[in-house]
Amino acid sequence: MTSPDEDSVSSVTTAAAALPRAGLLRRLAAMVYDSLLVLAVLMIVTACFLPLTGGEAVTWKSFPLLAVPYWAALVVAIVAYFGLPWTQRGQTLGMTSWRLRVQRDDGFLLTWRDVVVRLGASLLSWLPAGLGWAWALFDREHRTWHDRLSRSRVVVLPKGRKAKK
Repeated sequence: MTSPDEDSVSSVTTAAAALPRAGLLRRLAAMVYDSLLVLAVLMIVTACFLPLTGGEAVTWKSFPLLAVPYWAALVVAIVAYFGLPWTQRGQTLGMTSWRLRVQRDDGFLLTWRDVVVRLGASLLSWLPAGLGWAWALFDREHRTWHDRLSRSRVVVLPKGRKAKK
């Protein structure tokens, strides 16, 4: 006999497996949306540093003491943009528009560790001319390198269904 916890894990895993995998074009479309939003967030972070530099760009040469905090703030902003929604409901704003959800292979939401691994692995997918993304065209589960490395997947939610935790 199974325990109630095992039954709930089993039902989540079964429901997650039933959702269709997202294709590459839909994922790229959501990425375009999110890229515009990330760019806006990075512009806001940059604007916060401009009063400290008299309106000049933060570079290693002109503002060496501000360069590290500036780049750290940009990285934190990117991780927060993706990490907060992925750990709360599995969707960024761009993903919501295209009814996509990222989840672990077991069907649960990503943890912060999963977020960091996924973002780091996504760099590997881009580095060799986007080959890690193109991999989804040939993978029978439509998974990219960063999906495989982070043990997560992107699924398509049915119309009218809200993302669940």
